Amino acid sequence: MTHRMSRRVRALSASLGAGLLIPLVAAATPAAAAGAPTVACTSAKAGLAAKLQKDITAALAGRKGTIAVGLYDRSTNTTCSLRATSAYDSASVVKVTVLATLLWDAKKHNRYLTSRETSLATAMITQSDNSATSTLWRQLGLTKIKGFLAAAGMTRTKPGADGYWGLTQITVQDEQKLLKLITAKNAVLSDNSRAYILKLMGKVISSQRWGTPAGTPSGVSVHVKNGWLQRSSYGWRVHSVGTFNGRGHDYMITVLTHGNSTMSYGVTTIQNVAKAIHKDLVPTTGLTSTYVPTSAPREAFPAVPAN
Repeated sequence: MTHRMSRRVRALSASLGAGLLIPLVAAATPAAAAGAPTVACTSAKAGLAAKLQKDITAALAGRKGTIAVGLYDRSTNTTCSLRATSAYDSASVVKVTVLATLLWDAKKHNRYLTSRETSLATAMITQSDNSATSTLWRQLGLTKIKGFLAAAGMTRTKPGADGYWGLTQITVQDEQKLLKLITAKNAVLSDNSRAYILKLMGKVISSQRWGTPAGTPSGVSVHVKNGWLQRSSYGWRVHSVGTFNGRGHDYMITVLTHGNSTMSYGVTTIQNVAKAIHKDLVPTTGLTSTYVPTSAPREAFPAVPAN
């Protein structure tokens, strides 16, 4: 993709050393981390909330950066949250919202996706293709994207300006709302739309299936979308959202992070949290194998759209 860059943009790109052009807009500023974070949990199952709170807190102990966590398990009416309303640059996690908006808009007009839209959506989710995302973002426009966010009750999500979809401001609270819509019958997304989103999230390529799937017990289905992005302030943003179903449970996890020194550091933080959650929700015996994510995580950088 050809870009017309100012000297300032080129200098920033070079300083990052990642071949990524970062738009010069203000970064999201979440609450500063102070000491060990405190996770709030509730559950209809006796003892589960306390165990999750203890184990998630332990998983975060000593981890640098600012971390936000959301968990909801329908089966036990369990919730956990940490910094649920703090805003983060979305990176590629916003691609699930883009797909949901596309399907929501198609439903409003009583039509199916075109073959072109299907190809773009598949590339966007399963391979995190940035060009496909930019194409769909431009096609939908901010009016439709904001319309879906309003319909979904995602009131804290702010679409990135000037086509910078990777700088959309997201929160754990709103990402969990989206995952709930995807995984249960509702008036916003049709059953076919929900199944289609889950199908694509279940086919994400192996190098991008890191994060929240770490430690998923065998017999539990995995649907995931991740994102990462480096900027001059607050370091690496590394995020993972996932839904999990099986072994008597139906749950979703969102972990958003920034202030990571490297992409791998953020991945490790997320996976430590995920392993604690999976272990507490779905206890397994020593003979039960678990899902092990790739040892070489990769994710596409959000693109800077053409002028």
